[in-house]
Amino acid sequence: MTAPLLDVQHLSVVFDGSPSSVIAVNDIGFQIAAGETLGLVGESGSGKSVTAFSILRLVQPPGRITAGRVLFEGRDLLALPEGDMRQIRGARISLIFQEPMTALNPVMRIGDQIAEALTVHGQTTRAEAWSRAVELVEAVHIPDARRRVRDYPHQLSGGMRQRVMIAIALACRPALVIADEPTTALDVTIQAQVLDLLRELRARYNLALLLITHDFGVIAEMADRVAVMYRGALVEEGPVRQILRSPAHEYTRGLLAAVPGAAGPKGQTRGQTPLQNDCRG
Repeated sequence: MTAPLLDVQHLSVVFDGSPSSVIAVNDIGFQIAAGETLGLVGESGSGKSVTAFSILRLVQPPGRITAGRVLFEGRDLLALPEGDMRQIRGARISLIFQEPMTALNPVMRIGDQIAEALTVHGQTTRAEAWSRAVELVEAVHIPDARRRVRDYPHQLSGGMRQRVMIAIALACRPALVIADEPTTALDVTIQAQVLDLLRELRARYNLALLLITHDFGVIAEMADRVAVMYRGALVEEGPVRQILRSPAHEYTRGLLAAVPGAAGPKGQTRGQTPLQNDCRG
């Protein structure tokens, strides 16, 4: 069988403190194949974002990775020198943050920020990087791209800023994109547009996607498989339709029951949703 693109094995992360340490991620493992979308779902504080930062070795003190392996394209990322990791971050694995206004540099034009993602990894010259930035802004469906690349983040709407973050993430044509709650700060209409964009770009570039969210409705719409996190542990994993139809763990059933429009008592419903459609087949 073909080896998975990403293979997380027995990963554990601890945050040191007084009087005791906190286990944020407890012996978890999952795989993602090339071109596949895995949804990592759970409530706030369940360890989803810590897992994402651990894959990229971005956990900051007092957090520390205490055990595990993260195999990406056959190499254990946890064992690589930091110089090698810098070549992987942003180039082979990229991260879309949940709040673009804090992730983007407020005093740099968005075109410069996209171009920087290319020049830092030596993929193109500065002049070519600017042209590529315009192409990427067009690819994420921001109108009038040649003018908008000269804008600063505060001149863009929240949805456009998130599209810029996606453009930066895709600049170096990574094999894996980690999207950490990419629609949390957006209204419902813009959320749908961003999810449609991610789906389109995933198909166009054959991206593998680790989609981190607390929303099972997003999982139903976007993911091939889902892994459910609770208190730092993976409690359930499987194909999306299987988990939606027959959740085995009590916590998963609770998450599904909290989704607006999901089935109510005695099969009654509160409105039609993509989640409900998937549950019914």
